[in-house]
Amino acid sequence: MKSAVAEVPLYSNKRAQRAALSSFMGAVVDWYDFLLYGIVAALVFNHQFFPNISPAMGTLAAFATFGIGFLFRPLGGVVFGHFGDKLGRKKMLVLTVFLMGGSTVLIGLLPNFEAIGWAAPVLLVMLRAIQGFAVGGEWGGAALMAVESAPPGKKAFYSSGVQVGYGVGLMLATSSVSLIIYFFGNEAFHQWAWRIPFVASVVLLLVALWIRRNQQESTEFEQTMVNTQKQVRRMPIIEAVARHPKAFLYIIALRFAELLTMYLVTNFALNYSTVHLGMSSSVFLNIGLLVGAVSCVSIPLFAKIADHYGYRRMCVGGGIIGALSAVPFFLAMEQGNLFLIYLFAILLANIAHDMVVSVHQPLFTEFFGTAYRYSGAGVGYQVASIVGGGFTPFIAAALVTWYDGAWYPVAIYLMVGCLLTALAAASMQRN
Repeated sequence: MKSAVAEVPLYSNKRAQRAALSSFMGAVVDWYDFLLYGIVAALVFNHQFFPNISPAMGTLAAFATFGIGFLFRPLGGVVFGHFGDKLGRKKMLVLTVFLMGGSTVLIGLLPNFEAIGWAAPVLLVMLRAIQGFAVGGEWGGAALMAVESAPPGKKAFYSSGVQVGYGVGLMLATSSVSLIIYFFGNEAFHQWAWRIPFVASVVLLLVALWIRRNQQESTEFEQTMVNTQKQVRRMPIIEAVARHPKAFLYIIALRFAELLTMYLVTNFALNYSTVHLGMSSSVFLNIGLLVGAVSCVSIPLFAKIADHYGYRRMCVGGGIIGALSAVPFFLAMEQGNLFLIYLFAILLANIAHDMVVSVHQPLFTEFFGTAYRYSGAGVGYQVASIVGGGFTPFIAAALVTWYDGAWYPVAIYLMVGCLLTALAAASMQRN
């Protein structure tokens, strides 16, 4: 008689492909919604929701609401991670994509300050918090679904769709804003047309729900549940912290290069270049499109290389390239040299960033055991989002304000973050 364990295969190509597709599509929805907010916040939210304060303080307030979403990401990681480790990854992933899509549509329908006063920014913050809560549970589940269903030796490649979804979401968010500005004009966009891409996100939501409706549970999770006879720990996050406390510090450090490169290039630079340097908003909107397009190729490529040559080396290389590109990027902006701006934006957001993120899924999940890794990897990932990413545009804008419009403190901030990633990866055991 066959044992119960034998009834759960280690993997199958069909299941691995379905898991990769589902993770990719969920990431597209979540990141389109999440990044769209950042782009519109940089251009519109200061006067739509904070018109009674100075332009500089309005920009800071708009970027602060962007950061609020990151504060709620660890909470989403804890809640969805807890139930994902107990009940399975699939159920949580349906809920996260629904919450993200729904809150985004409501932002598009939200009255502004002129219509309802201070209730407008309060409701905006609440909806942004729901976005953060949802994406906090999405990454851990999507990454685990792909990693735990992938064939041996191909975990980075099969799970790279989670990060490619970021690039596609960035492309869709940026292109939707660019097209609306092109067809309706800047004035209409600033007054009312900015709402269109938020409401239109309902289409992506329905596609993602359709793909996930018949998704199977991850292979490794099913295997673990059979082996343990479904005896899951009461608090998986406590188990993860107790067994692997250093893993959380590594995750934070390994994400610095990813978070700082992307958010400084796609969010902060958009605002800085238009407000302080008088550049057209189309420059960095086009850079966002280019970065998203290139990432669809670069992330899977780096992931495939990393599966053969090691995850640690990829993080070290990405951190060093990011650090070396920081000052030249801002010098190029100051000089208005479009060729160099594009070149160093690609080096930061497609080479440095994509090298690092291409290995995050397998690297972070391997820090924890299967029975508590949704909680461990998910919460660690989202805590890092606060420390290294959520308030990056806000911190950068504050530095510029404190130093009378100078960019060099932001460049130092970016350089140090990238070097911390490289040092953390270099100190890890070889893998």
